[in-house]
Formats: sequence, structure tokens, C-alpha cells
Amino acid sequence: MTPRTPGRTARRSLRLPSWLPVDGYVLALLGTVALAVLLPASEAGATVAEGASTGAVALLFFLYGARLSTREALDGLKHWRLHLTVLGATFLLFPLLGLAARGLVPGVLTPQLYSGLLFLCLVPSTIQSSIAFTSIARGNVPAAICAGSFSSLAGIVLTPLLAALLLRNSAGGFSTDALLKIVLQLLVPFLAGQFLRRWVSGFLVRHKKVLGYVDRGSILLVVYTAFSQGMVAGIWHLVTPARLGLLLAVEAVLLAVMLALTWYGAGRLGFDRADRIAIQFAGSKKSLAAGLPMASVLFGPQASLAVLPLMLFHQMQLMVCAVIAKRRARDPEPAETPPASSVGRITSITAPR
Repeated sequence: MTPRTPGRTARRSLRLPSWLPVDGYVLALLGTVALAVLLPASEAGATVAEGASTGAVALLFFLYGARLSTREALDGLKHWRLHLTVLGATFLLFPLLGLAARGLVPGVLTPQLYSGLLFLCLVPSTIQSSIAFTSIARGNVPAAICAGSFSSLAGIVLTPLLAALLLRNSAGGFSTDALLKIVLQLLVPFLAGQFLRRWVSGFLVRHKKVLGYVDRGSILLVVYTAFSQGMVAGIWHLVTPARLGLLLAVEAVLLAVMLALTWYGAGRLGFDRADRIAIQFAGSKKSLAAGLPMASVLFGPQASLAVLPLMLFHQMQLMVCAVIAKRRARDPEPAETPPASSVGRITSITAPR
């Protein structure tokens, strides 16, 4: 049997059409939203759904912690300039742009949609899609893996702290109770997973495919609970088709600015082509899997509006980055591919998408 290379795995897992790369998981998310609109959980059903969602989020972050190899993450610190650049883009440039968008309220964005947009800017980067696009574009795949992993790990702490600082006066604001929920529901399970990793890692590897369905099913449950709460609270009258169109336009500008800053900024910092590709794809994206559970804890009944900008941005980044990756793959410059041993050593790192 011919071994799979990281590039082959990335291309096969994405399955993106050449003209319209639509993520199948986003379709599942939209179906879940439709289910919540038609059959929202209410009264006793809402209590059960909320309890199940809380347990699912805790399980999700326990699995994240159990899968992340501390040793491999520390090995990746050797390329610290690249990782700091990605972290700076994710947790400094993005939030600054989000704060600048405050001037669009209320003319372009409602306060609720702006809260969701600002929260989007605080979420950590992706892992799987960044790796896939970096591989397609012939970039530094090991660097993309480590950079995304560090971003996800830092986001468990930085995202709640930034939300506490920046979302206090926003609709669906932040409170110390929400911060405590973040610690108990996200950070504690993650640390428990790290502590128990040596005993459960073998089981996780053997059942990787099944646990992948657990990951995605947990997120779908979070989405259903959040949008059910929104339907029961009657907040959807605040969103009109015109507002959604304006939100999409704002997010398109946000993505374009970050793609330009990460690509040309990395060039000015002296990174080579392979590293610039990793920085662009890891530094311009936001994780749906990490953001949705956090939003459900932070925003409560208003989580449905809060996660809407993140869901739209997620699909947009996949479509745009797929086009960019395919164009980079046709670049006549020779790819500076890291040694195969390096790739094999760290590809076991798995974190939120």
C-alpha cells in the first residue's frame, strides 16, 4: 500500500470543487440551524439540550487536550519567529480591526452583529484547513501545524481574557460569571486531557475516526442549542437580509485585509516563500470549532447572533483560501519542502478546526 503524504491527505479531505469550494460541514451546520428554526428546543427540552450541550463542550475540550502532544508542541518552538507572527496576526491585528469596525454601528451593523464580529476577531486560528491549504500551495506544512496548535492552545486563555476586556460594553456582554464558566467548561477539561494523555492517547489513536464524529456532533449540538435559544428569545427579528448582505461585505474586507497583511508583512519580516504561505493561511483564519463552544458560554441566549458572523466567515475563508492555494501551487518558484522526517514527527498534533 502506498503511504499517504500530507499533501494527498489534505487534498482528499477537503474535496473542494474547482469553481465553488463549499465545505460540507458548513452545510451540516446550516441544516442544524434550519432544524432549530423549525423545531426549537423549549421548556423541558431546552433544559435537556442545554445540559447535553454543556457536557458535549467539556468532552470536546478534553479530547483537544488529550490529543495535543506537549513534547511535539515544544519541538515546534524552534521556529518561534513564525509562531509569534501568527499569534500576533490572530490576537493583535484581528482584534484591532474588530475594534475599528465599531464605527460601522449602527449604520452598517447592528450592535448584536458587531458583538459577533468582534468575537470572531478574538477566536484562535484553525488547524486542519490551514494545513491542507499550506500543503496544496507547497508551503511549510510542519510550521502550519505547530502555528495553528499554538494558536488554539493560546486561545483557550487569550480569547476569554480579550472578550472580558473588549466585550464588556457590547450587546450580550461579558461577565465574571462567563469567565468562570469558560474556565470550568473549557480550560479544566483541556488540562484534564493533557494530564491523562499518557493513558488515553492510544485509545484516541485507535478510534480516531469515530472520535472525529464525536467532535463534529458536539459542535452541531452546540449550534442547535444556541439557535433554539435565539428562536425562543425572539431575537431573529433583529436581522434582515440587507443587514446580512452588509455583514458579508464587511467580512470580505476583513478577510482581504488579513490575507494581504499576513502575506506582505511576512515578506517584509524576511520569511521565505514556504513560511509566508504557512503564515498567510494560519494567520488569516478563524476556528469555527473553537469559537462556537466559547460563544455558547459567553453569550447565552444571544449566542445564535454572536456565532453567525463566525459561521459566515468560516465558509468565506475556505472558498477564498482554496483559490489562493491553487494559484500558489502553480507558482513557478521551487517549493522549499521541510524534511520528511520533520513532517512525520509532528503531524499527530490535532486541535480545533
